[in-house]
Amino acid sequence: MMNEPVRRVLVLAEPVTVTADLLDAMRERAVTGPTQFRVVVPNPAPAEIHLLHPERHVKAAEAEHALRSSMAALEAAAGGPVIGSVSVRHDPMDVVEDVLFNEPIDEIIVTITGHKLRHWLHQDLQERLHHHGLPVTTITPRATV
Repeated sequence: MMNEPVRRVLVLAEPVTVTADLLDAMRERAVTGPTQFRVVVPNPAPAEIHLLHPERHVKAAEAEHALRSSMAALEAAAGGPVIGSVSVRHDPMDVVEDVLFNEPIDEIIVTITGHKLRHWLHQDLQERLHHHGLPVTTITPRATV
């Protein structure tokens, strides 16, 4: 009997927003077989802030705290451990490409806020992500858990 391959799902969370829709999406994937989830949050500091600027580190620490606070719900939905991190990068496309460069990914889930401008930007992001040949699911939060 062969071991079933692990499906690797990247969750790009900007900002860290745990919603019923995201948890449902994770549960749906977890019940289909072994699944490893990696949740990555882009650095929320504005892109023009230098990498060594203190505000960049403060924003990253805030995002890290929010991510840690969300891990219990994410891991419950995943049915096991979830890898979570805050990227040093601000641009979501750069964040995804960093992950894709360093590890195999089978699917990408993008969570976005309801702000109209952000929605437009992420629609473009979704199209750009499709160029990697991976399934991309976009979740627009309705309500946080």
